[in-house]
Formats: sequence, C-alpha cells, structure tokens
Amino acid sequence: MNKKPLNSSLGAAKTSKQDEFYTQLSDIEKELRHYTKHFKGKTVLCNCDDPRVSNFFHFFSHNFEKLKLKRLITTCYKNQDTDLFSTHKGERGVYLEYLGDKDGNRVPDPTEIGVHPFKGDGDFRSEECIALLKQADIVVTNPPFSLFREYVQQLVKSEKKFLIIGHMNALHYKEIFTLIKNDMLWLGESIHSGDREFGVPDHYPLLAAGFRIDEEGKKYIRVKGVRWFTNMDNPKRHEELPLYKKYSAAEYPRYDNLDAIEVSKTGDIPCDYYGLMGVPDAFLDKYNPDQFELIGIPTGDLGKVIGVTKNYRGRTDIAFTKDGKPRCPFSRIIIKRKS
Repeated sequence: MNKKPLNSSLGAAKTSKQDEFYTQLSDIEKELRHYTKHFKGKTVLCNCDDPRVSNFFHFFSHNFEKLKLKRLITTCYKNQDTDLFSTHKGERGVYLEYLGDKDGNRVPDPTEIGVHPFKGDGDFRSEECIALLKQADIVVTNPPFSLFREYVQQLVKSEKKFLIIGHMNALHYKEIFTLIKNDMLWLGESIHSGDREFGVPDHYPLLAAGFRIDEEGKKYIRVKGVRWFTNMDNPKRHEELPLYKKYSAAEYPRYDNLDAIEVSKTGDIPCDYYGLMGVPDAFLDKYNPDQFELIGIPTGDLGKVIGVTKNYRGRTDIAFTKDGKPRCPFSRIIIKRKS
C-alpha cells in the first residue's frame, strides 16, 4: 500500500506514543562518509537501537575493520510499553558488543558478537546505559524524537562526540539553538531537504499519511524535516556560501517589530548587507560559522531576548508589511554576516 508523503507522520507518532523509527542503511552510509577520520581507534555506542533490525549496528559491524574501530556497543531497550525503542520481547534490555572479525572472513558472525543482559530495561537514561556511555568515544544513533532534547543534553554533559538523527523542529528548542549558536552542535551534510523513509515495528499503527508495506509485510513511513545533528567537524561546513544578489529596500522588506530585513530564501542573502537578517531554518544547512553569526530566534520568549516587540497580532513574532498588508513569515532565524 502506498500513500502520498505528508508531514503528519511525526505528529501522528507523537500522538500515538510510537517513537521508534529505523533509519535506512543508505542514509547512514551517505552521512558517515564525511566523518571516517574520526573513528580510528574509537569505541562507538549505538544506545537507542535493536541490533537485529538496526542498520547502525549493521553499518559499523560490517565496516569495523575499514573504520579501524576499537569496539562497538549497541544497546536494546525492552519491548514492554507503548513508547518503545526496539522489538526485544524480554523484561530486561540487552547490549551487544563487537570487537571485530576473529576468523578472517570480514563478517560479524554470531559467535563473534557478545550478548549481555541488563539488570534493568536498557533505557539510555539508566545507570547501566550511562556506564556504557562513559566507555564510548562516539555515539551514533536515531534517538526518540520526543526525547531529543533530553538525549542531546546527556550527550553534551558527557562530552562525547556524536552523530544522531533528529527533526528540524528541535532547532527552536532553546537548549538546542543555544548549542548551535555556541558552535557546539550543527547540522550534518547529507540531508538538506525533502523527506526520508524509516522502517517501523510490526505493532506500529499506521495512522499517518506517507506509509507503505512492502512485499514481506514490513512497514515504512516517510517523515519530512529530518536532519543529522553532530558535533564532529568536517571541511564542508566551512565552505563559504556564495552570495550574488544586491540589497534593495524594495526587495527586502524591513520587519515592523525588529530592526532586520526579511530574506525568504537562503540563496537570496544579499552580498552587500551587513545588518540583521531573518532567514528560513534551512539556512542552517548552509551555515558557515566563519561567514555568519547566529543572533537568535524571533519568536515568543526567545524573540524578546533579541528585541522583538509585539506585532499586529499582539505576539512577539516578527512581522513585515508588503503591498499594504501585514505578514508573519512561518519560521525564521536571525543572522548577521561577519566582516
């Protein structure tokens, strides 16, 4: 069965408390190729996965020698409640440990993978999982979108390198945007637009549009607005964004309640303007911290911090007037060019 992909997938997942999406192997491969130099001699932890269906475990175990890893650990949460991480059926979680190929066939055979039971459920916030986190150098996984803020805070507190999948909505969390502004977190390189397909467990209720069931009965949904989030550097994020357009007051309206101009497309950032600009969230796909400064988010309490006053609707959302009519752009980030 096929249906047109819509952005309702994520909302339906939150409503039904189904928060377990399996990332496609191709999406993992496309992103990981930008960070291969980071993994030599490192211990990798995938702490929101079921190794039997996780493509993260598949990728790292089959590329263990190529990446010159030291150790691979993958944790699996029990499958008991409605808000799940895995298809594991026991009362306790488990974790898998792989130390590389032993028989020379370059394949992670079952006899080479250690399976260890947890005393508890395997939740990433549990003491047992935190103990494994302390042993890791890099965390790579797809955490639950509904727990994304809490998950990132744990990673930052533990001072680990990470590469994880999240939703663009997280950019407007105060905690997440602050990390991006302080150059402690940024978007990955391989997903810049469109939607991505995720596998879901058999028990997943297909309430959202944009789902399909393949010939083997496996379920998939499509979710718009997903991105990779990381704190591992790569040369591409320092490439300068080419700017061509010239500033004109007619083409770039000034906001009624903030001293900044409206730039509706990243490609339209003027080459000769150095004041404040409101740009769409997708700007962060091209954000070069050497070229631009992030000022803030012009919405609600975050807007008040950067000087946004109430608009014609009585809200602290930026607004501008065009053709005699007041308008509020959907979502903006305030930036400034560096000299």
